[in-house]
Amino acid sequence: MSISRRATLALLPAMLAAPALAQGRGDPDTLRVKLFGDLRGLDPFISPEYMARNHGYMVYDTLFALDSRLRPQPQMVESHSVSADRLTWDFALRPGLRFHDGAPVTSEDVVASLRRWAIRDGHGAQMLAEGNTLTALDARRFRLVLQRPWGLVLDALAKPSGLPAFIMPARVAATPITTPITDPTGSGPYMLRREDWRIGDRTTYRRNPDYQPRAEAPDGLAGGKHARIERVEWVALPDATTALSALQTGEIDIFEECPPDLFPVVARNRNLRLAAQDAAGVQPIFRMNHAVPPFDNLKLRQAMRLLVDPAEMMPAYMTERDRWQDCRSFFPCASPFHTSEGWMAPNLDLARTAVQQSGYDGTPVVVLDAQDSTISSTFARVAADRLRRVGMTVDLQAMDWATLVTRRLSKNPVGQGGWSLFVSAPAAVDLMDPVSHIALRAAGARTALPGWPDDPELERLRDEFAFAATQEDRQRIARQVQQRAVETVPYLPIGMMSLVRGHSARLQGILNAAIPVYWNISKTA
Repeated sequence: MSISRRATLALLPAMLAAPALAQGRGDPDTLRVKLFGDLRGLDPFISPEYMARNHGYMVYDTLFALDSRLRPQPQMVESHSVSADRLTWDFALRPGLRFHDGAPVTSEDVVASLRRWAIRDGHGAQMLAEGNTLTALDARRFRLVLQRPWGLVLDALAKPSGLPAFIMPARVAATPITTPITDPTGSGPYMLRREDWRIGDRTTYRRNPDYQPRAEAPDGLAGGKHARIERVEWVALPDATTALSALQTGEIDIFEECPPDLFPVVARNRNLRLAAQDAAGVQPIFRMNHAVPPFDNLKLRQAMRLLVDPAEMMPAYMTERDRWQDCRSFFPCASPFHTSEGWMAPNLDLARTAVQQSGYDGTPVVVLDAQDSTISSTFARVAADRLRRVGMTVDLQAMDWATLVTRRLSKNPVGQGGWSLFVSAPAAVDLMDPVSHIALRAAGARTALPGWPDDPELERLRDEFAFAATQEDRQRIARQVQQRAVETVPYLPIGMMSLVRGHSARLQGILNAAIPVYWNISKTA
């Protein structure tokens, strides 16, 4: 019996038991959401963990934001200008911006926040590279001076995911990057209620009554951020069965990353709706640990190019064919830099031979299985099966997503609590070009994601892309990046797909944005 079929049968009791008309019992002043994981930390700059990012969008604001066409638009910034030689950038903040504690947002806060952000973020590191300066001119104005033209300034300040350039008070931004912040003070549309934050249970936010939205209509992540609901709760639920029942009875209003097996159940309920969770989709990735055996072996990583097969692996999770793509590239199919150059056709028989020829010695492959994330867990189990089929020893270890996020930071050998492989699904907007592509970072422990690929040539090409003068040059460099990544295998894409949410029909105003956000939503009684 297939994984998806077993999941459907397990859910039948909840499907049958849920009252068809219970949707009217919810509180119109509270929005309850089941996300893919649980918030364990408040620092959005420590690592590109999506729960911390989502928390960041609730409590912080950004200088610029992407509209629905993925174009940078001013957000906290009122006006900006650039000199004719494109070296000096001047910015002015909107008047009246205040943090949750009542203190005004100043350019000193901006400078401190961007300097902390730039330590870990690839865009930020280039923007504030040696010789470049960022200074506060007065309370509302600040200036960036570059040593040479860099065409990604607004893109960097508007980046929606990975490590967005959130603005926090200077006193909080002064926290060393090695120390996670614990003070959630921001200037965004919602405020975290620390007293109601219970790890493993729920995270609660209250509307910021002093937030001043922009005058423009909401458009993607840009425009006015209107907090129309007083209270937002992120509810931790253990499995899809419980989440489905809670959605049907009105105990939650949104079920993010609704598993495909449940689409027909949600679609048949007139009180519920199915919709794309974000505008860009995600790329499930086969992420190997380069720091310890067995995937510190380049030849073994190259063998995995023959093992990872989108046509075989994607349907294990996304059963609706029109919601996934066999996109054999490190860049999403929607990226202007998409190329399949150098890609190898998958073949398990050839993969088995390549594993043998790599010198693989039977070291266990520890695969992290986040069972509360249907995407990660499904692909982890599929990956484990394919690894076994090519002769590798596999140790599939079950945990929740929050534990996986912590565990993947370990560089210990697999026999000492380390790991070999996990599957996550970064947002396509994090992967569109060589510089913004978080999964292609290859500077080892300095800026690379867990797995820590270390390839100076790939990093050189990423830097070259950032300073390319023409689109033709950028296209050429992107092809070189693709070819280098095919050779050194920092990770492997499994495919592209759309995430889907189930939500109450009582909700209006859900935005079609690059990532899920919870402002602008209203709820009828």
